[in-house]
Amino acid sequence: MARDGWLFVGPAILFALVAGVLSWMVWTPLWVFAAAGLLAAVCFAFFFRDPVRRIPEDPLALVAPADGRVVIVEQLPDNRSQIHIFLSVLNVHVNRSPAKGRVLESIHRPGEYHAAMKPEAGTSNERQDITLETAHGEVRFSQIAGVLARRIVCRLRPGDQIQMGERFGLIRFGSRMQVIAPPGFETVVNVGDKVRAGESIIARYNGSDD
Repeated sequence: MARDGWLFVGPAILFALVAGVLSWMVWTPLWVFAAAGLLAAVCFAFFFRDPVRRIPEDPLALVAPADGRVVIVEQLPDNRSQIHIFLSVLNVHVNRSPAKGRVLESIHRPGEYHAAMKPEAGTSNERQDITLETAHGEVRFSQIAGVLARRIVCRLRPGDQIQMGERFGLIRFGSRMQVIAPPGFETVVNVGDKVRAGESIIARYNGSDD
């Protein structure tokens, strides 16, 4: 489980323990609250799960920064390409770096809270924009908040070195991730594909900027 999950799991377990003791010592019907606390703890632990992933040994690849479903695959006018991944509340929400490199920028941008599935969420919602200097150009990726995701956690700072597939943060309770690959990368996913953070290859460098 991701360490951020203890902020939710811990209080839920404590609430369940207190309610359980009170139901035993004071009033039996309080066991309902104890059960509710345990159920909440299980749900939070499920949301903040952090499974081990097999990172591809491919220096030309970009991997998915998040679990979820691909909702946009688009070629930009400047020969860059962008991929958007939608995360439901059932997906793993731990975010991983799409490439190996050095962090040039990590900027928080306030915004709105449209549903993460809506197209305007990619441009209007609160977000954290990260620019990574890699061997094949600048890779940009963004953590984008949604209706329920009101807390973006990003541990990257300018100057940090990060490996492909390395954990760097998460977004709580449903969200969206955007990756913009520099010229020379060819996308290898399609809209509707399901991807896994740090494991699924979403683009590959082909050595050409055309």
